[in-house]
Amino acid sequence: MNSPAADRARYDRATAHLDAPLAIVDLEAFDANADDLVRRAGGKPVRVASKSVRCRALLERVLARPGFAGIMSYTLAESLWLARSGFEDVLLAYPSADRAGFGELANDAKLAAAVTVMVDDPAQLELVDAARDGGGEEIRVCLELDTALQLLGGRVRVGARRSPVREPAQLAALARAVAARPGFRVVGLMAYEGHVAGVGDALAGRPLRSRAIRLMQGAARRELAARRAEVVAAVREVVPDLEFVNGGGTGSVQQTAAEDAVTEIAAGSGLYVPRLFDNYTSFSGRPAALFAQPVVRRPGVGVVTVLGGGYPASGAPGPDRLPVPYLPQGLRYDPQEGAGEVQTPLLGSPADDLLIGDRVWFRHAKAGELCERFDTLHLVEGDRVTDSAATYRGEGRTFL
Repeated sequence: MNSPAADRARYDRATAHLDAPLAIVDLEAFDANADDLVRRAGGKPVRVASKSVRCRALLERVLARPGFAGIMSYTLAESLWLARSGFEDVLLAYPSADRAGFGELANDAKLAAAVTVMVDDPAQLELVDAARDGGGEEIRVCLELDTALQLLGGRVRVGARRSPVREPAQLAALARAVAARPGFRVVGLMAYEGHVAGVGDALAGRPLRSRAIRLMQGAARRELAARRAEVVAAVREVVPDLEFVNGGGTGSVQQTAAEDAVTEIAAGSGLYVPRLFDNYTSFSGRPAALFAQPVVRRPGVGVVTVLGGGYPASGAPGPDRLPVPYLPQGLRYDPQEGAGEVQTPLLGSPADDLLIGDRVWFRHAKAGELCERFDTLHLVEGDRVTDSAATYRGEGRTFL
């Protein structure tokens, strides 16, 4: 693995003919991260979370590799677009209220065969039926299980507020409700443990909090593994030919893959490895997706200003949602200004070695959200840009 200084030098050489701001994906790091996901999945297929990639060319690249199968999408419109583009297995990870999209799905045999929709409430089935517009295609359905850890009789909850169903009897009843409704078929079950897969457990300078997170995650994994096995058994009593049980996420691939009840693993952020995925004991990846902002001012000693850079990530607001100045190492935000909409001052001794027009390389806090800021990802191999790929934005597709 190259040193950060060597990476900076080759990224600068590779993109010297391009004007910043710009975004790159280091293909060597991307492919190495993909290999690591497959290794950790232990023989179970990895379904790629498209929201963490948001670039069709890179989705195609990773799905062409052994060990990967299928896409986990984030909106119905995106799912239909991907299916029309040739992706044959698209699992929509969130319920939708896209009536026009459901009308298209119910009226197109190819789309209906390729796309699976998410359901955690019978009312969602009613919405689909109301939107069919005469279409009679059978809709593939995946049921979602609530994975949150509940303590003290449910008074304490740790985990995302997603599905309202969590017990085996509830999931079995939902499966029966789908099976009893003409035009729908249960094909899968999904359980995303974001409080384990998406929360770092080795926070720099915070040993006590890190220890508390590890204790919480250990308890959450044990509770969910037992409950998930019971839920899968209950659903299979209703749907013996269940096609898949999806679980996991980048931060918990190997633990979730070890569960017999799980048949496939979901992951996506582990391909780009944004800054929020630096703090894990379960794995370490290589930063593959970066963006560069040009130096446009030198306000004083130990200060430079770059153009733009204010690209915060979704989630609870806080410093960890900001991009991090990455190369050259040693730069930090001015606490009075932070990451700016149009310009961003950066402090630190490396600023004195930067000239007007030089680049500062950043890592986004999250993975695919970077692609909402750039039309193009320049693909770097060694010290050359060997190709460029349009992001969803670059293809005129803004789904959320």
